[in-house]
Amino acid sequence: MKKTRPQNKKLPTFSLVLAAAFSLLPLAADAKIYIYVNADGNRIVSDRLLEHKGYRLQHSRANISDVGNILAGREEEIASKRRQFYDGYIQDASKKFNLDPALVKAVIHVESDFNPVAVSHKGARGLMQLMPETAARYSEQDLFSPVANITAGSRHLSYLMQRYDQNMPLVLAAYNAGEESVDRYRGIPPFQETRQYVKKVMKYQERYSAVKATKL
Repeated sequence: MKKTRPQNKKLPTFSLVLAAAFSLLPLAADAKIYIYVNADGNRIVSDRLLEHKGYRLQHSRANISDVGNILAGREEEIASKRRQFYDGYIQDASKKFNLDPALVKAVIHVESDFNPVAVSHKGARGLMQLMPETAARYSEQDLFSPVANITAGSRHLSYLMQRYDQNMPLVLAAYNAGEESVDRYRGIPPFQETRQYVKKVMKYQERYSAVKATKL
């Protein structure tokens, strides 16, 4: 669905740190850290869960270690192992539902950046950012379980592949905006978020396809 920019409401006074002026002084060294991103790509850090529309949980850290690297955009080395951690589950689900594992991994990359506890402001949950009502189609409730989330998300992708006759742009548009929107517009809906989403997933699918199968 099309994202709406958050209203100019003052954020709750937690221990927030704007990425543009990052300082770890207010945060205890052993406090759990949450990193959020808004629709504009700006990141903030809090030492507690932030309930504010327009901000999506991107990372959760046990402490402040590596937070500076993440906010500065130097997270590739940190993320590399994290982006391989679920490869076994991805392989199993892809084989079960006859999908390209690079597609499943690309969806996870764009949806949650491999954060199993990510929650959108609309309530989408887990690695593949499934809405509870979507997961309910496949009798799945525990969306924070990586195995359950990847299985349900892959099954939904497989369903969309059949419904839209393997037309990847339409499949991804429906995954992002819903089948009703794709059917209403008879194609990719004219939503900027959805159009960008389709391009991003296909880009990452191509990149992951270039990786040797043994690494997926």
